[in-house]
Amino acid sequence: MNNSGAFTKLRPLSLLRQLSNCSDSTCLQALSNSVSWSIYLEQGKITYATHSVEPFDRLERHLRRLSHQIPLLTSEVHVQLRLMFEPDSHSQLIKHDSNSRSHPPEYQAISWLVSQQHLHSTQAGVLIQELVKEVVESFLLIKEGTYELTEPLNKMTKICRLDVEKILESCQVRLQNWQAFVPQISSPYQRPYLLINSKLEEKDLPNLQPDLINWMKGFSLCHLAAILNQDEIQLARNLYPYVVKGGIILHEPDPPFDKLPKIFEERCLQRATPTLFSKLITELVDTKEKPSSTVNFYLDISEENIVPVERLPQIFTPPKENFQEPTISNNINLASQRVTAATVTAQKVHKIVSVDDSPTILKEISYFLEDENFSVVTINDPLKAVLSIIRHKPDLILLDLNMVGIDGYELCRIIRNNSIFKNTPIIFVTGSKGIVDKVKAKLVGASGYLTKPFTRAELLKIVFMHLT
Repeated sequence: MNNSGAFTKLRPLSLLRQLSNCSDSTCLQALSNSVSWSIYLEQGKITYATHSVEPFDRLERHLRRLSHQIPLLTSEVHVQLRLMFEPDSHSQLIKHDSNSRSHPPEYQAISWLVSQQHLHSTQAGVLIQELVKEVVESFLLIKEGTYELTEPLNKMTKICRLDVEKILESCQVRLQNWQAFVPQISSPYQRPYLLINSKLEEKDLPNLQPDLINWMKGFSLCHLAAILNQDEIQLARNLYPYVVKGGIILHEPDPPFDKLPKIFEERCLQRATPTLFSKLITELVDTKEKPSSTVNFYLDISEENIVPVERLPQIFTPPKENFQEPTISNNINLASQRVTAATVTAQKVHKIVSVDDSPTILKEISYFLEDENFSVVTINDPLKAVLSIIRHKPDLILLDLNMVGIDGYELCRIIRNNSIFKNTPIIFVTGSKGIVDKVKAKLVGASGYLTKPFTRAELLKIVFMHLT
């Protein structure tokens, strides 16, 4: 087959199926809408898959599921993982290049977890399976783009090998299940907000968990599912009736997640009749043979010991294959409901203190966080920061590294010496990207590192990681 081409000529589904019949090892690299995908295959089996939109965020979400079962995956291990392997460059959209010989940094991180015995190789196999499924699911939604086949990685340690057809079957089942929510839900990265109005009162929300209500303030469906240790489709199923009734509204994905392909684009749905809609689904999903929702693969732990997936720990229960769309009462006149700023729930769940001698940075942090219903306290005098922090007792501290009068290292050390803040997350906010600074930050007890300039998505990501 050709080593390069465009998806207008060859669909992603067909492309992967062709590669599964090849005996050579290769890396399929694709580019669409400024997002790059890399799928690594060895003798027709997938060994890993990633895309350029927040790979460490994706790894973190799936590690959270494992953390419920594996006590060795502590928060300290998570922080060390990011400090060691997450690239210094915080550009979310990695340019498509031919540097396929370097190991994906998050794959290096997984290999390190195995080598340090934080993960067993079978658990790492389950982790990679879930990562691959998420990446391939988005890959199958690409409408147009370019691809090329490159040389395989040099001596990339193989943790597992996944059957292409079974991965495709699982992704197709999930995409079929997502169709039940179109057009109200068009992406797992949409952000639900709970509204309070006269038409939908608290008694009308009997099936929503209190934890879910507390966190429904702008995190995406994917991130909410990770917080609650649920599958994204199950979460969407729970929220869908309230979305239709108008009790929950969905905002579009934050950058850079907005670059990923949607389940279906709105412009296509506006013109789609039920018959055309069915045809659109058929184009994506091969319905000749009903796919199974369970993916079976084999872990290539050693040449002599091949372990079936049935003996591996399950991260979560997959969604039921025969999904039924919820029945919605039509007794609410949706057209009469008006969403205003006053209707948005203003719960202040977590208190965050931000210390910086720059009013501009403080204003930016406040804007980003208060928009998501956090309670934010800003401190622009670092010499008075300790007393203010003791008074407010925050759930998380954002600390500038380079300030007049006292540097962030010393201030962090002072805060950590107070037993009240022994376990409080302290995130350094700095323009420095050097490895020496990261090591010093870890030595004085910092929990994380946010590099200036940062986006709203980057700030929310690190806050989310340490507060849930």
